[in-house]
Amino acid sequence: MRFPPFVFVLATMTSLLIPATSFAQSEADLKKTADVAVAKKDVAEKALQAARQTLQQKTAAFAKLKSELAQAPNKQKAAEANLKKQQDAATKATAAATAAEPVRVAAAKAATDAKGKPDEKAKADAAKKAADALAKAKTAAAAAALALKQTQETIAGSKKIVAGHPALVKTAETELAAITTNTEKAQTTFETDLADAVAKQRTHEGVLIKAGKLVSFSEKIAPIFAQRCLACHNARTAKGRFNMESFSGIMKGGESGSVVELGDADGSTLFSMIEDGSMPEDADPLSKEQIALVKQWINTGAKLNAGFTTRDKLIAIMPKAAHPKSPEAYRVPVPVTALTFNPTGTQLLTSGYHEVIVWNPADGSQVKRITNVAERVYDIEFSPDGKLFAVAAGTPSQIGEVKLFETATGKEVADLVRSEDSIFSVAFSADGTRIACGGADRAIRVYSVATGKQQTLIEDHADWVMGIAFSPDGTKIASASRDKTSKVFDAKTGESLVTYNGHGNPVFGVGFTPNNLQVITAGADKQIRIWNVKDAKQVRAIGGFGSNVYRIQVTKDGQIFSSSADKTARQHNSADGKAIRSFTGHTDWVYSVSYDPTTKKVAAGGYDGEVRIWNVADGKELVTFTAAPGYKKPDAAASASK
Repeated sequence: MRFPPFVFVLATMTSLLIPATSFAQSEADLKKTADVAVAKKDVAEKALQAARQTLQQKTAAFAKLKSELAQAPNKQKAAEANLKKQQDAATKATAAATAAEPVRVAAAKAATDAKGKPDEKAKADAAKKAADALAKAKTAAAAAALALKQTQETIAGSKKIVAGHPALVKTAETELAAITTNTEKAQTTFETDLADAVAKQRTHEGVLIKAGKLVSFSEKIAPIFAQRCLACHNARTAKGRFNMESFSGIMKGGESGSVVELGDADGSTLFSMIEDGSMPEDADPLSKEQIALVKQWINTGAKLNAGFTTRDKLIAIMPKAAHPKSPEAYRVPVPVTALTFNPTGTQLLTSGYHEVIVWNPADGSQVKRITNVAERVYDIEFSPDGKLFAVAAGTPSQIGEVKLFETATGKEVADLVRSEDSIFSVAFSADGTRIACGGADRAIRVYSVATGKQQTLIEDHADWVMGIAFSPDGTKIASASRDKTSKVFDAKTGESLVTYNGHGNPVFGVGFTPNNLQVITAGADKQIRIWNVKDAKQVRAIGGFGSNVYRIQVTKDGQIFSSSADKTARQHNSADGKAIRSFTGHTDWVYSVSYDPTTKKVAAGGYDGEVRIWNVADGKELVTFTAAPGYKKPDAAASASK
């Protein structure tokens, strides 16, 4: 049925004029709906926990059965091999005890007969010695009998396991498969119910926010605290022992206790310090609008939005705004902190200001610009199949990120990382299924490329993580850190396996040898060092650098390409440390380097924004350009005339 236009107009006007009682009823209904959904989610969560506990128990029982079955034949064989020896020992010990008995009886009688005679003491001592010998013989006989019994029981038990456990293992395997399926279903049900509960809670929250009865912490308050407060109140600084990185930290307060009184902004220390301008310290005060928002947030209960945990960092829950646009034309070049060839060597990607720039390496001509990335791009890496490339970037002390882009189109396909400071390095696993990164928050994160979900978080370094690398077999991750160490971790569990501190200075670059057995690192000690994964023992050091060695790339045949602040890129052989070639021409620090095995070219980027490309075979320079779109070098003659 169609309605005339005025019906829709009337309906819209009516919705704008809903009486307070109708709003209250609507809000109450939404709250009731949300509460029902939360209760359902809680039931699903308990069911999931129970299923996980059952799965854990059954998994342990299954593992025990398999272990017993695997060990039983060896135990039986070992026991049977020892049986004859123990039977003989038991027989001998029993005979010795039997023989000792009449000796003791005779000695005891002799001692009794000798009482009052000159040899009384000697006979008594002999009787005691015979009694002790008998006791010792009986103890030995009992021990031998027990050992024999245990061996016989081991043999019988092992035979029973060998005969019966295969059926038990098969039954347990079937049960475990069913429980695993049940747990997966419980996980799916919980995730569905959780999403539904969060959606209904947020619908209810939305009504309250529109009515002024609630302030969104994630959208309104978290950005204020992140931008204006975290510089002084973070995990590393925490002035007044007040860490504001998360909701829980804010509500916990500092050394003087709680700083937020729920429903009472005027009685809250946090608001008082914001209102009188004493916080943020030594900085412009918050705007009137920001102060009013904080006050309203506290007065309406200082709540956290549904769907977040109190431990989530502010940077992870606040809306991510689009980055500023990159300049249409650069007035000055920016340092080329990252560059890489695509897998076919037909394109060269370089870092820019809030962008990644794609160039034609044949002539240095610009191909396209990929924008909406953080201010500084520190690393660019292609997936093994070349279909994706990852960008590690950051706006210092504000945000760090890793984004994935589609190579063919330049379209952003994933925004993986949200940290409060820059991400310096990123690496794909050899099979392309995982991606790891490290940055200024000292953490190493591993993500699934397919789902974008974090798989592992490693927090083992004491300072910035400057470099990251997967081992060729994908089982390990190596790191380079400003804390003067390089570490190797289990890529799946995040367990720390070994630490190398041979540089004695900040470590910038890291890679593995092709055989997975050694790590190659470079740092501020002007050295490339090669050391064993197994024991962190150094195999060799490669010198000859005039300054810091920033980046290294290790090829599949063990060649090491490096960039240094001594204005030179180099090639070494990892097998013997021999210097193969130096690539010169840069007039400033060389920050980044990339080798393309297809075209046999190496490219390097410098602090002055210059990119140079050489032929690896003879070191001949092929192309030079400034990686700054639209930049025009000052006319030398004009500059001289001024």
